[in-house]
Amino acid sequence: MYWYEEEVNSLILKKEKLSFNPETIFYGSSSIRLWESIPEDFIDYLPVNLGFGGSTLAACVWFFDRIVGPYDPKRIVFYAGDNDLGDGRTPEEVFIFFQQLTLKIKEHFGAIPCYFISLKPSPKRWNIKDAFEYANSLIAQEITAKEKNWKFINIYPQMIGADGLPVKRYFDDDGLHLTADAYKIWRLAILAELGHYYPDLTHF
Repeated sequence: MYWYEEEVNSLILKKEKLSFNPETIFYGSSSIRLWESIPEDFIDYLPVNLGFGGSTLAACVWFFDRIVGPYDPKRIVFYAGDNDLGDGRTPEEVFIFFQQLTLKIKEHFGAIPCYFISLKPSPKRWNIKDAFEYANSLIAQEITAKEKNWKFINIYPQMIGADGLPVKRYFDDDGLHLTADAYKIWRLAILAELGHYYPDLTHF
């Protein structure tokens, strides 16, 4: 994990430079990091972007204490797992990393509202779409069955066209990173959940 250290350290220092106390943490891989309009898109929720490039879900768990731990958020929006599968990890491993993430969050913040953005259908990784769909199903089922303070935000079908393939205008030329059009979809999907969240915390 040492190759992330430079960017992780910059994120740690970011907190000292903020002029406000963030209420919403956006955490995860480059799909979060490159979302430059998060401050404007979620202005009512006082967000901070703590994404780091190329990160896996495993890396997000590993660095959680250092990057996210110092904050006192009201909610967390999360995206990662894409790169784990791209690196050859199995859906089951991604699922285990997700379970570890939920434990980290409970340890630090209790049962605050959390939102998992489903893994996206990237053209570059379409050859392993079955792994993406299975990982999404495992995490969605876990959230429904056990993680009552989590919401699964399923953007996957919204990014598939009538031909059954990923919509090209939602992806950069690399077939992996997102365009402004894609972020519009993500923004609306997240806002819909943020505005209709009624946590059931009775199991804690």
